[in-house]
Amino acid sequence: MAQRPFKLPDIGEGTAEAELVAWHIGVGDTVAEDDLLCEVMTDKATVEVTAPFSGKVIERTGNPGDMLPVGGVVLVFDVEEEGAAPAPEPTSPEISSSASPPQSTRQEPEHRVLASPALRKRAADQGVNLRDVVGSGAKGRIRQSDVDAYLAYAKTPRETPRVASPGGAAQVSAISPAPPSDDVEEVPVIGLRRRISERMQDTKRRIPHFSYIEEVDVSQLEALRESLNATRGEHRPKLTLLPFLVRALTRVLPEFPHLNALYDDTAGIVRRHRAVHAGIATQTPQGLVVTVLRDAGSHDVWGVASELTRLSGLARSGRAAPADLTGSTITITSLGAMGGVATTPVINSPEVSIVGVNKVIERPIVDRGQIRIAKMMNLSSSFDHRVVDGWDAASFVQRVKAMLETPALLFVEA
Repeated sequence: MAQRPFKLPDIGEGTAEAELVAWHIGVGDTVAEDDLLCEVMTDKATVEVTAPFSGKVIERTGNPGDMLPVGGVVLVFDVEEEGAAPAPEPTSPEISSSASPPQSTRQEPEHRVLASPALRKRAADQGVNLRDVVGSGAKGRIRQSDVDAYLAYAKTPRETPRVASPGGAAQVSAISPAPPSDDVEEVPVIGLRRRISERMQDTKRRIPHFSYIEEVDVSQLEALRESLNATRGEHRPKLTLLPFLVRALTRVLPEFPHLNALYDDTAGIVRRHRAVHAGIATQTPQGLVVTVLRDAGSHDVWGVASELTRLSGLARSGRAAPADLTGSTITITSLGAMGGVATTPVINSPEVSIVGVNKVIERPIVDRGQIRIAKMMNLSSSFDHRVVDGWDAASFVQRVKAMLETPALLFVEA
């Protein structure tokens, strides 16, 4: 036997270090080539690191939450003498995905289940047949989160069974409620949650935010949206309000180029963009992720809707590539489905503007001396006061409002 160190490979994007999110092997485990070793997180995405050779783990460096330097030794293996020659450089790790919903996907017996030895042991200890688990990793590799999802599904309460009593009447079996607990759970702030907290803290500390909230009558827009959805056919996505808002931004931002911009405060440069690369804040099981709809102005509302569906699906499944998560020039955040009439969104630095969508509410308004019922929605926007003056922000929001209140303007060429 001979010892061979394993160094954290170059994971691209000029990254010098990465946060260790999870180990999938332990000291004493024997791993085969291409077995999953660990997951690490960069500023861009979560990355799976796999073994470039076979061996037995004899040393392991770092705990979840630690920062690991690229090129630093993270594992030491015992390997067979004949395999001790330097292994080729590992290929770029693959972007990891989140656990897929458990479903009936028993694999054929001849199909090899891809999982680390440590995970196989954990699964055996928990009575889980890995052939029943959907693998969400590279090449269908099963990860601990997949097993967790499978177990959660298996433990989900089903309809309470009815059993026949001796007298023949159906009885409902009673399940005693769990006793209340006052235990305290300590949850490490690592991975994506730590990235979010660090970025939010840095953004609020460095950027002087100011917010501007305006109500918008979206009655005509909602009527148009409902009409288009009713005749969209099977091959077009259902339209929400967001594609129309994206369309409005692409029509208005050329008049306000300093709002479709990134501020490099270190270099003292504002980089204005002609194309609108719309960041769409999406809530996922791992936390808030901003996917990027590139060159939004090149799509019609149906195209925008299709792209939003694709990107949100990638984000929620954990399969978004770094290119899907970087390069936005202005961000849209929406909490409308949750309710709420106003928000003060935090800017997605280094952008200088963010537009928030709130709940659409039917309420009475006074229109030319008459009371009518209208569908009203607030736009809650925040701006970087170092770059954007209040007057410009208000003018921008008023132009967006005009587009949304008279949706024909969205489709009329200037």
